[in-house]
Amino acid sequence: MQNTKRLMDGYFNVTLSSLSSIMSAVTSSLSKHQENHLLSLFSHARLHLLYKASIHGFTAAAFHGRCDQQGPTVIVAYNAAGLVFGAYTSKDYVQSGVAVSDGEAFLYSIGGERDKPLRVGCISGKHAFTDGGSGPNFGALVFLHEDKPAVQSNPGDCFNFQGAEMHGNDLALTEFEVYRVEGLGDLLEKPWRNIQWTSERKQQLMTSIQNYLPEIQAVNQARVLLVGPVGAGKSSFFNSINSAFRGNMTCQAITGTSGTSVTTQYRAYNIKAGRRGGTLPLILCDTMGLEENADSGLNIDDVVSIFKGHMKDRYQFSSCSSILEDSPGYQKHVTLNDTIHCVAYVIDTCKVSLLSQKMLDKLTAIRKKANQLGIPQILLMTKVDEACPLVAKDLKNVYRSVYIQKKARQLSDFLGIPLSYVLPVKNYSEELELDQNTDILLFMVLDQILNYADSYFENQIREDQDGSNGPELYRSIDPRRVVSQHDEPKIV
Repeated sequence: MQNTKRLMDGYFNVTLSSLSSIMSAVTSSLSKHQENHLLSLFSHARLHLLYKASIHGFTAAAFHGRCDQQGPTVIVAYNAAGLVFGAYTSKDYVQSGVAVSDGEAFLYSIGGERDKPLRVGCISGKHAFTDGGSGPNFGALVFLHEDKPAVQSNPGDCFNFQGAEMHGNDLALTEFEVYRVEGLGDLLEKPWRNIQWTSERKQQLMTSIQNYLPEIQAVNQARVLLVGPVGAGKSSFFNSINSAFRGNMTCQAITGTSGTSVTTQYRAYNIKAGRRGGTLPLILCDTMGLEENADSGLNIDDVVSIFKGHMKDRYQFSSCSSILEDSPGYQKHVTLNDTIHCVAYVIDTCKVSLLSQKMLDKLTAIRKKANQLGIPQILLMTKVDEACPLVAKDLKNVYRSVYIQKKARQLSDFLGIPLSYVLPVKNYSEELELDQNTDILLFMVLDQILNYADSYFENQIREDQDGSNGPELYRSIDPRRVVSQHDEPKIV
């Protein structure tokens, strides 16, 4: 069963009632040409599909259930004449029952023999739409009329147009969609973080990562857990890091675009510096993706077991049950080498505004468990180039993009993670050659992760020095000091 829905730049779950609950993929019906024409009506915007009538139903109730209180939205109606037409409002739908004025509202039509979209503004002194419980009512165009795939046309009521130009006099709908319109903004005058985009900086970061040593003598590698929704780019992040250090594209971790998690095993990946180079002092642990439903995707109890080091590499996840002490792949006796030293939440930047409350609740629950265990956490914003065209044009704009900064602040607020712990990153996805700027962003993330892992080790040092373990278990900052070899500290 496909649980995760793909759309133009977002996803969400949709349940259809039938003899059994089935899932249908929700994707935009706009062609690239139509999408470009529609976007030309706005300034630096992106569209998030909220509602598709062929999936959710051609009813006012279905429309309001998914489109109320969503901010600026644009209606996209399709007919057999090949025209795409609709209405934009900057106001919320709230079913207030009042006439709403909106100086930014307009009707539009795409198609026919026109080179540019037809755009019709509101008649001066008239309201834009009636905010009732029926289908969207813009006076001159009333969509989902009588809960049917149809439009009622009343030219001259709030908006003036010729029916043949607007909809070709074809009022039967073949499809009906609503998108949230989100402004991307421009570039900041100054970047909100200063980055050195040089080969020297890249080499400096690589050297720092390769030479990293955990504070605790018995721990050889920092263990980092990647957690996030299905399709956020956890496995791709590992592949990108691996590629950057290997010097060529790799695909050790399985990736894909399936609606459900492609990763079904718990994997603990080592990274080598070069094809025959040494192993880096960190392990990236990949997991099944999170899903909204409690009985789907990664189980929170399994996350806690991973935190505590009880899950062995290649354990096969089950969405039906969590790992038990007598389960194959359960590790009873663990040391600090087995526990997680830093958690990296991986979130698709394109889907920040589509994160459901259920998903946020799951992430918050995981964050609470990590806090209880004293595990530092960081948040990675992936696919920044897909989220912002200005970043796609030049990755060095990532910290000058108003949109990326806005999304970083939203994620910080959503999960209660300080903004300084939120890092944009770009994974390798379609490239065949490595890119210096992409590598710099990736290495900056790893460098920060290792800094935060140090905080975990420092806390262990304080706790153990207050207890029975002596300081000889830990690495000295004085290279002249001889450090004794001891057995690994055990986790009770």
